Amino acid sequence: MSAFPTSTTVFDSVLFRDAFGTREMREVFSDLRLISRYAEVEVALAKAEARCGVIPAEAAEEIAKRTDVAALDFDLLRQETDNVGYPILPLVHQMAKQCGEAGRYVHWGATTQDIMDTAVVLQLRDGLKIIEDDLAALRGILADLAKRHRNTPMAGRTHLQQALPVTFGYKVAIWLAMFDRHAERLAELKPRVLVGQFAGAAGTLASLGDNGFEVQQALCEELGLGVPVSTWHVARDGFAETVNFLALVTGSLGKIAFDIMIMASTEFGEVYEPFVKGRGASSTMPQKRNPISAELMLAASKAVRQHAGLMLDAMVQDFERATGPWHAEWMAIPESFVLSAGALHQAKFALGGLIVDEKRMAVNLDISRGLIVAEAVMMGLAPAIGRQEAHDVVYDACRVANDKGLTLAEALAADARVADRIDRATIDRLTVPKNYLGLAPQMVDRVLASVKR
Repeated sequence: MSAFPTSTTVFDSVLFRDAFGTREMREVFSDLRLISRYAEVEVALAKAEARCGVIPAEAAEEIAKRTDVAALDFDLLRQETDNVGYPILPLVHQMAKQCGEAGRYVHWGATTQDIMDTAVVLQLRDGLKIIEDDLAALRGILADLAKRHRNTPMAGRTHLQQALPVTFGYKVAIWLAMFDRHAERLAELKPRVLVGQFAGAAGTLASLGDNGFEVQQALCEELGLGVPVSTWHVARDGFAETVNFLALVTGSLGKIAFDIMIMASTEFGEVYEPFVKGRGASSTMPQKRNPISAELMLAASKAVRQHAGLMLDAMVQDFERATGPWHAEWMAIPESFVLSAGALHQAKFALGGLIVDEKRMAVNLDISRGLIVAEAVMMGLAPAIGRQEAHDVVYDACRVANDKGLTLAEALAADARVADRIDRATIDRLTVPKNYLGLAPQMVDRVLASVKR
């Protein structure tokens, strides 16, 4: 084997693996862990069948005692898998050899997909626990950030133009509410997804006669999984739901990343990722401080979205055993989990130490010379002259302010239609942006109080 790095993907690259994933999640979906899960399911099946009187108890004990994943010939396993097309028969060959006389009871009554699907469910359980913990940590970070900046005024923007004043805490609370919902979704999907698979060749449990349901339940109990109400060899909604859930999570991370990247641009300068010497540096422009974590979050969201579509496509399977779509899951599931963990890791770093420039937010809020609160003036005039005429009057004042470089207050005071109805002190008060935050601070309170924190 070459002493030089030979990986061809970002997931295992010595350069990029920690940018697009985490060590903990890579281990969950590593070859060794997956093969160990296959063996774990086979051993659990033997134990379950012994409990149900299907195979001798002594055989199950021997299978459990003598199965040794570390002692497997992985090169032979690879070669036979390449030939067979699936890894379970090659694994059973070696397990049977390890277990001696008891080896003839390995994989009793099972089919390849029973073992592979159930092993993946065990991976999902581990992977979702990591995601759950990351979501909890990120929600804590966002809650603290929203509370701290509950009253920090800034320009709210629609269509990338200043619209109305908001607070930064309000913006963060919207982010937080998304992840509160993701935590709720995760809690709801786990009982649907963390279900074992054991049904035999065509899903009818025919090989076990009248013991089929009993063995199925015993196997799921051995593994701590839910018992399926029906065979799901070709009903892949659970796996598709899981990856689409990850797409929702990373989609929300992508939205946050997009906001951060724009707000960190030179012309905005309102937030920055935590300062680490050299991070985000340019090879030619020493002044640069690029939003690296946000860029990685956005890239991950795009990749997981593609896998979500692939998983939906893979749901369209033929009859009682798929001829191809199943294999697409082998790519989409591990990569989606690794990417999601990587994006959450980047989010915890970026948001956990986010630098918020309140002074720059205030400067940007005043950059329109009061035009950002034109609605406030319109609503102030409306009781006297009607909403539509008030809109037209303020619209004209905005044009004058823009053309002549005036503040909105100056343009309004120069218009007799306004000056005759509202005194200058009221005009000045109405055109101060921080006086027109609506219920933004109170919305922060509502989000913070909406769930137990």
